[in-house]
Amino acid sequence: MTRAQLDKKPVDVASMFDTVAEKYDVTNDVMTAGIDRLWRRAVVKAVGARRGERILDIAAGTGTSSEPWADREIEVVPADFSLGMLRVGRRRRPDMAFTAADAMSLPFADASFDVVTMSYGLRNVSDTDAALREFLRVAKPGGRLVVCEFSQPVHRVVRGAYGNVVLRLLPAIARRTGSNAESYVYLAESIRDWPPQGELARRIEQAGWSSVGWQNLTGGIVALHTAVKR
Repeated sequence: MTRAQLDKKPVDVASMFDTVAEKYDVTNDVMTAGIDRLWRRAVVKAVGARRGERILDIAAGTGTSSEPWADREIEVVPADFSLGMLRVGRRRRPDMAFTAADAMSLPFADASFDVVTMSYGLRNVSDTDAALREFLRVAKPGGRLVVCEFSQPVHRVVRGAYGNVVLRLLPAIARRTGSNAESYVYLAESIRDWPPQGELARRIEQAGWSSVGWQNLTGGIVALHTAVKR
């Protein structure tokens, strides 16, 4: 079984996601009891994409997060550094432009995209600040950033139950769906290790983004961070 450690070496993280690619979407749906679909809709709403705009969906995995834009004939580039995820995605949606890409060194020209969005991937990058600067580089002036990431529940009781019960169950759920349980041990560890909403907002601002804000989803289990390039 392959899993990453909290040093988040890119080759280890990519290999880990390669091993869960086939069951990834099913496992996520089961783990969240379908709430992840509501989170995806919140991302689409926050992006607010229009015809003629170009979206970079980084850490798109199998492309589930990119489908709403592709279905509306809005140009979207699903990108990921897990080749296993990209293969599954291309098999599912050969109409989408799946691209191998590292968030810390994107293979795109400056000012290429109207929107850069990333869901549940920033936590897996070894240098968060470098990735945020790369997102800024490839965004057009006035371009938008939307980051959806697991976060810290705002209520103390919920936070305790989530950390001590829900996260402990993730490997067992993954095992039941036939996925790599070890990778979900890492998932739980990386969620616990992730900074709270205000700290991530500060880092987004320090990377050069403006109009930084966030919205808590499901009591802060997930947070939706937004910003604009000056």
